[in-house]
Amino acid sequence: MPEMPQTPRLSVIVHGPDTQGHLAGLLDSLAAHPLPDTEVIVAAVGDWARATAEAHAPGSAGAVLPLPDGTGDAAARAAGAARASGDWLHFVHAKDGLPAGAPRMVAERVAELPDTVDVLLLDHLRSTWRTSGLPSPDGPLLARAGRAGDCAPLLRLTPLLGTRVLRTGFWRAHEERLTTDDEPFAAYAALLLADGMACLPHIAYEDRRPRPESLPPLTPEQRYALVDRYETLLDLTRDRPAAHAVLYNVMVHDLLRIFARSAMPDPVAREFFRRASLAALRRRPEGYRPPAGSEGIRRSLLERGAYSRYRAFQAANRTRRAARSTLRTGKRQLGARLRDHQYRRALDRPVDPHLAVFAAYWNRGVTCNPAAIAAELAKRAPQIRPVWVVTAQNAPLLPPGTDHVVPGTRRYWEVLATARYLVNNVNFPNALVKRPGQIHLQTHHGTPLKRMGVDQMPFPAAAQGIDFGALLERVDKWDYSLSANSHTTRMWQRAYPARYTSLDYGYPRNDVYYKATAQDIRAIRARLGIQPGRRAVLYAPTHRDYEAGWTPRLDLAALADRLGENTVLLVRGHYFYNGTASPLTGLRRTGRIVDVSSYDPVEDLCLAADVLVTDYSSIMFDYANLDRPIVIHADDWDTYCTTRGVYFDLLAEPPGQVSRTQQDLTEILTTDAWRDESAAKTRAVFRRRFCEYDDGRAAERVVRRVFLGAGEDSLPPVLPLEDRTPAPRPEEAV
Repeated sequence: MPEMPQTPRLSVIVHGPDTQGHLAGLLDSLAAHPLPDTEVIVAAVGDWARATAEAHAPGSAGAVLPLPDGTGDAAARAAGAARASGDWLHFVHAKDGLPAGAPRMVAERVAELPDTVDVLLLDHLRSTWRTSGLPSPDGPLLARAGRAGDCAPLLRLTPLLGTRVLRTGFWRAHEERLTTDDEPFAAYAALLLADGMACLPHIAYEDRRPRPESLPPLTPEQRYALVDRYETLLDLTRDRPAAHAVLYNVMVHDLLRIFARSAMPDPVAREFFRRASLAALRRRPEGYRPPAGSEGIRRSLLERGAYSRYRAFQAANRTRRAARSTLRTGKRQLGARLRDHQYRRALDRPVDPHLAVFAAYWNRGVTCNPAAIAAELAKRAPQIRPVWVVTAQNAPLLPPGTDHVVPGTRRYWEVLATARYLVNNVNFPNALVKRPGQIHLQTHHGTPLKRMGVDQMPFPAAAQGIDFGALLERVDKWDYSLSANSHTTRMWQRAYPARYTSLDYGYPRNDVYYKATAQDIRAIRARLGIQPGRRAVLYAPTHRDYEAGWTPRLDLAALADRLGENTVLLVRGHYFYNGTASPLTGLRRTGRIVDVSSYDPVEDLCLAADVLVTDYSSIMFDYANLDRPIVIHADDWDTYCTTRGVYFDLLAEPPGQVSRTQQDLTEILTTDAWRDESAAKTRAVFRRRFCEYDDGRAAERVVRRVFLGAGEDSLPPVLPLEDRTPAPRPEEAV
């Protein structure tokens, strides 16, 4: 292990008993990635935790502090903090986890914080005995808060002490108040006592909740103490009306939730309700307006102490919900019977050899590989009629004259039943019957870096909600699976095991990268408002299964400032977040940051860009066809690998320069590193591996093979990479 400096920047204090054997894994993860400015103190409670800590603690970078069995969490934290020598303290319970790379991320963040900041707030994952790696709801709030002096909005965050990294001087000043076994109290109090806070809106902690049935039942006194918790916290909000109002709402919501969901004996429930009622009245803010609807009724009944009426209101609501559920179920069953009847009738009709159904991205519109195939089909086989499946909200955005059907309608089921060709870049619904004479072409929509299909099964955050049996039944309907390179061919065969034929033809959507002209590129840049001579940086991050919404992993305004007036940032959020509030809305409009999240087609953005910045998005494989610089920003690579799984080590085989922090990225983009000889060499290796079949004629090969029945020998051979000419670069198109 490396020698520790005299004063570590960060002290990670692991504390508590070895609950359910999680401590070894936590300590091994810390030992696997030691940091020179971080120390680990293990306040091990009990013999099992002590033995585990001595066997797994991270060597000279750590210390083990044995504590007697039964030592409470507060005492264990305090003992660890007394032993720590770092400028910052991160309390990590032995039952919880630290995603790979989290300590490094936290250490780098605290190193740049000014002395005015007392608390650094982190995002986290949630795990239970059933599931692991689920996103928390905190990410968007943390992203909006940035560096906050006012704690009021942050009181809505999940009250976990592990997501608050505390400056050591702040802890020492308030240790008496923060040393409590009531962890939510300490988490709230840290915010109320801090003079300044900063936010790290990225996953840096894992909260593991044990099965409730494995814990001792709460005593009546412990129930009543929950009311006392909030009353004591509200004492800390004197002369801070905004914080008082937020915390009051948090209190009432939480106490009503506990009352409604906890199985308390009636006498205990009555007393809990009485105490909660008194607190709600006593602490009600001046000018308070209760919310409308049923929540307002609940709060009114609570304030009046109307226990019996509240119980009656609960019972009436349960009855109402049950009736609505029965009605909805009946309507669904009736609709399903009607759909099945219509579909069965349509299945009796002959297959139409001149009808093709196209869909893309869960029926978003005319885009991606299906769109490129449909365009080529119109030129080479105009006798085949395309019909697109598009949702009702996306239908108005279709190109004029596009024949389409809306999912669930009568004609929708008719065309699915009678079309000879079924083309999609995802999957058609489970109910689709694959008829003899029908041809199903799966085009996919990217080259896989992340685990896909059945390979997602070991990763709960990625696999949640997936019925793998139904997935494989859909895969069994494929006749053809499209691929852009031999890596993709092998991964599709692994992730989607079935008897389809792999078409190693390239992705049709990438043909444009070899066909676009200088005039096309000038026109696209003009539409985007990019002046000639300005550098366009396309920032296109991917979706993370462990985040509840899209949180930009960069301070985009600061990055734009550093890149200067001559650079335009084109920012494209992942399509999974369409319809949600954009975190880019509040950025100042200088013409140097442009939100292109809703711009289609994405190929236009690639043609307009001088350089691509992405993380793990498959856009990197497509963009590599242009032989233009690519920068990988991999600040959470370890966490991404752990929660999603990957097929190869991107950091060992990147398409260009790699940054791990915003400072790294800024350095790359403000020097010539983004396009230097080293970046060009790694890109050349990457292109040879992943642009194997993309040569500008993929759509032609697909149409001739699938729709016109041509043999493999008669198709245009794939042009060698060295013989291909990509579209001109923007500076060449001027």
